[in-house]
Amino acid sequence: MNLALFDLDNTLIAGDSDYEWGRFMVAHKLVDATEYEARNTWFYEQYKAGSLNIFDYLNFALKPLAGRSRTELDRLHEQFMREHIPGMWLPAAEALVDTHRKAGDLCAVVTATNAFITAPIVRKLDIPHLLASIPVLEDGQITGAVRGTPSFQAGKIERVEHWLESLGLAWDCFEHSYFYSDSHNDLPLLERVTDPVAVDPDPTLLRAAQAAGWRVISLRGQI
Repeated sequence: MNLALFDLDNTLIAGDSDYEWGRFMVAHKLVDATEYEARNTWFYEQYKAGSLNIFDYLNFALKPLAGRSRTELDRLHEQFMREHIPGMWLPAAEALVDTHRKAGDLCAVVTATNAFITAPIVRKLDIPHLLASIPVLEDGQITGAVRGTPSFQAGKIERVEHWLESLGLAWDCFEHSYFYSDSHNDLPLLERVTDPVAVDPDPTLLRAAQAAGWRVISLRGQI
C-alpha cells in the first residue's frame, strides 16, 4: 500500500473553495459586501505571497458561520455546491484520485481550508479521509474559533503524522508517499514525501519543482 495525499484548492478543483465561499456569502448578502470582499481578497493575496497568518484568516473566515444553526449552514452549503463547485470541477482530478484508489493506496485530502467548507467537496471526490482546519463546535454550532493545528504549511506534516499514528501507521510503512499540490505554501509536505508532484503550480512552486526534478503535471490541460 502506498500513501496518496492531495491538496484541494487549485489542485483537485480549479479554484479556491474558501475564496469562492466568501464570494458566495457576499452574493447572497450574508455578510457586508464591501468590507468582507475587500478582506477576503486581501487574505487571498497574502496566501499567494506566502505571508498569510493562518489563525487570523481562519478567525475571519469562520466568524460569519458562528451562531448559525447546522440546518441553515447545511442548506447554504448545498446551495454553494450547486452554484460554485460545478464550474471548478476537474474530470482529470477525479481520474487521478480513482487511479490511486484502484491501486489500493491510502488516500487523504490535506487542506488549510476549514472542514465545514471542504468536507462535502471531498465526499463528492470520493476520498475517504480529510485533514482540514477544524472549527470549534459548541452545542453543535460553530463558534468562530479553530481547534488544534491548522493544516497549513508545516502544520500539514504534523496533521498527517498524527493521523497516521491514529491508524497505527508511520511514513516508513509506505514504499511510496505521494503529495499533489499547486502551492509553494505546501513545500514542507512536498519535501517530506517520496514522490512530490506539482499540479498546475504557482510560479514559485514551479521553479522549486524544476530545480528539484519533481514531476509537474496539469489537471487542466495547461502544461
